[in-house]
Amino acid sequence: MTLRANWSYPTAIRFGAGRIAELADHCRATGIARPLLVTDRALAGLPITARALDILDAGGLGRAVFSGVDPNPTEHNMQAGIAAYRAGGHDGVVCFGGGSALDLGKMIALMVDQRVSVWDLEDVGDWWTRADADAIAPIIAVPTTAGTGSEVGRAGVLTNSQTHKKKIIFHPRLLPAVTICDPELTVGMPKVITAGTGMDAFAHCLEAYCSPHYHPMSQGIALEGMRLVNEYLPRAYAVPDDLEARAQMMSAAAMGAVAFQKGLGAIHSLSHPVGAVYNTHHGTTNAVVMPAVLDFNRPAIDALIARAADYLGIAGGFDGFRDRVMALRAELAIPANLTALGVAADRLDELTAMALEDPSCGGNPVPMTPRNTRQLFADCL
Repeated sequence: MTLRANWSYPTAIRFGAGRIAELADHCRATGIARPLLVTDRALAGLPITARALDILDAGGLGRAVFSGVDPNPTEHNMQAGIAAYRAGGHDGVVCFGGGSALDLGKMIALMVDQRVSVWDLEDVGDWWTRADADAIAPIIAVPTTAGTGSEVGRAGVLTNSQTHKKKIIFHPRLLPAVTICDPELTVGMPKVITAGTGMDAFAHCLEAYCSPHYHPMSQGIALEGMRLVNEYLPRAYAVPDDLEARAQMMSAAAMGAVAFQKGLGAIHSLSHPVGAVYNTHHGTTNAVVMPAVLDFNRPAIDALIARAADYLGIAGGFDGFRDRVMALRAELAIPANLTALGVAADRLDELTAMALEDPSCGGNPVPMTPRNTRQLFADCL
């Protein structure tokens, strides 16, 4: 099978090995003549980033880069990026990297010419209408990990440095105009990032699948996304240059982000505050809390998970599915619990309050309360 295609769902996606070579062409087609490439510090000095900048430069578009992106980016990172964008006279953003770089790049494009605060554009009701849509700079996304799916999303996650709370910032025009999914860019990922981002994609699909909201299209996408992660993540982890596995994981990541239009749940509402307070890797944190959340939700999802297990070729219904999650975690060297991530029991009240404020709560199949959420955190220690 040739894993190369052009898709138009949910945006223009150019999928396949080597397609980073088209970057300058897609910038020009989108109306970008002076792009700012936004990436994180770790990627900034790597050959894949130099190659992307070479392609832009050869296309007459310069080689400007901003790499002041923290693992859980804040409004300070955003303001620094906006300053770089203005100083360089840029007219569009190339988001290049993992979820943090993609999210921050989208925030820079969104806020460079807005008169409202970024916090006024949180994904609450119709707050997005407060933005001047015409002032949003064009965006091209190039993921170099396979997890968050931010490359096909209409939102970005930004951590408030004062409150240490992660906020989802939404606007329809944050959906990139073009996304280049080139699995060759993911080959050099460290194993720990391959594992964490891959389990993030699995968490997106799992929570979307279990959400009680009605969205049958997302339901189907989530189910196939779980199958792809279950089959191909161990291969990508074990053999980093397995391009078929890398490509299938890139597909699964995008599918997870499309699927969670249906909703997320307790996995994310727990991991968001942990990441904000302890600066943990988001996907890894999702994987750490996943078994406890499965147990928590079992009364509402037992039969649903049994159907998923059948589709994934896992015997044993819910128990078999949970056992497979535990086996994946072991195979990928995921930490055993939140204590291993540095989470302290004396902060559970604070984390519980933050979790209950997280919008992901609304998609959990079992209603979350102060009492059961605190116990869920305790079960993850």
